[in-house]
Amino acid sequence: MDINILVTKINVYDEVSKTSSYTGAKMDENGSAYMRIFTIDEDRVALERFWNEACNAVVGLLKPFIARLSTLVESHTIDLSNNFSATLNMPNSFDATLTESINNSLFSYFTNYIVGKWYEYVNKDESSAYLKNAAVMLEDVKGKIYYRKKPTRVKPTV
Repeated sequence: MDINILVTKINVYDEVSKTSSYTGAKMDENGSAYMRIFTIDEDRVALERFWNEACNAVVGLLKPFIARLSTLVESHTIDLSNNFSATLNMPNSFDATLTESINNSLFSYFTNYIVGKWYEYVNKDESSAYLKNAAVMLEDVKGKIYYRKKPTRVKPTV
């Protein structure tokens, strides 16, 4: 059974931007934290490196099941259309209803990982919380990927 995994880079970057904007706005009254923490287009070079690191970690987790992987090019250019996309060949006992939840957890993983890595530069006090949350999300994906539904017996027809 094949399932499709998709994490859209531009959506992750938008969420990273929202998170960093919110954090910066709430930190102080004069706006200096906002300007330091909020991600802008010029920061995308660093964010791209974090995106590639997150992709590599997910590939490492999913590699026993990967049937097809999107073009995962680690370049020094920023390509917002280079999403994380994979087709996984799962056993028949895999619960396909978990696919959407896996995609959602991966989105959260990518977002938390990138925010955590960014905050190592600009907001060290909060970076470890985001990186820990990213690790929890990756473990959540692992649990769903390796979960197997119980077999059901089919009563023979007479």
